[in-house]
Amino acid sequence: METLRTPDDRFANLPGYPFEPHYVEIPAGDGSGGGSATLRVHYVDEGPADAGPVLMLHGEPSWSYLYRKMIPVITGAGHRAIAPDLVGFGRSDKPAKRTDYTYQRHVDWLRSVVVDQLDLRGITLVCQDWGGLLGLRLVAEHPDRFARVVAANTFLPTGDRDPGEAFLAWQKFSQEVPELPVGRIVAGGCATAPAAEVVAAYDAPFPDESHKEGARQFPLLVPTSPDDPAAGPNRTAWESLARFDKPFLTAFADSDPITRGADRHLQAGIAGAAGQPHTTIVGAGHFLQEDKGEDLAQVVVDFMAATP
Repeated sequence: METLRTPDDRFANLPGYPFEPHYVEIPAGDGSGGGSATLRVHYVDEGPADAGPVLMLHGEPSWSYLYRKMIPVITGAGHRAIAPDLVGFGRSDKPAKRTDYTYQRHVDWLRSVVVDQLDLRGITLVCQDWGGLLGLRLVAEHPDRFARVVAANTFLPTGDRDPGEAFLAWQKFSQEVPELPVGRIVAGGCATAPAAEVVAAYDAPFPDESHKEGARQFPLLVPTSPDDPAAGPNRTAWESLARFDKPFLTAFADSDPITRGADRHLQAGIAGAAGQPHTTIVGAGHFLQEDKGEDLAQVVVDFMAATP
């Protein structure tokens, strides 16, 4: 597996992101045993090392920069904040071929980070977009490692439901646009336009199009038909999630056409969602961490306090 690594100077002096980088090495999972047998994955790790971990998972096409407003609120409440960059994003290694990226590999890569390398337990999961498509699979596989979940603008599709016109339009755009404008995509998913230097920070991991193969592939990996390769594993995950009786909260934005209504599906299908104070973040779009990061972080902190 050929991989690319974004130069460190691309991440210098990004606004609001003073965090020291941390790295783990995980198996590439390409079956070759030679060449690039491992991938380097970056994660932010702030707050007391012995505190309960709040695992914050980003989606497409963002990176851990998305959580920069939330991390100080989480650590300020005495918790440990961990925000990995998914493989293909941020400071993590980027396999060079589109075919290197599959849904199952993303699950395997994330499991390697969270379970095998960091050995996190008592996890509070905060997941948005693909952070949920991957994170909820880990919850289903390892329910004993998770103390609670906050799901924000995400879902776990099986291909049995119409994905909706907004998603299909995004999927089409992502494949046809000559250059994937990552920063502009994030800005377009916000209710309030981010500053130019913030848009540039979302572009930082991607010096050129060759670094964007993971971002290009993600929209195609969302199951949109019942026979998708990930449809069966996701149905199995739903069976486990139906029995997951630990606290499960939805905190969706009021202005996200992509995931609108998915919160009700999560509430109906997951045991631990019953009776929880599900909330709506007002004045936020798809990237609610960018629009209202401090508000979402306070929801997480309050939820943790109410469900010790």
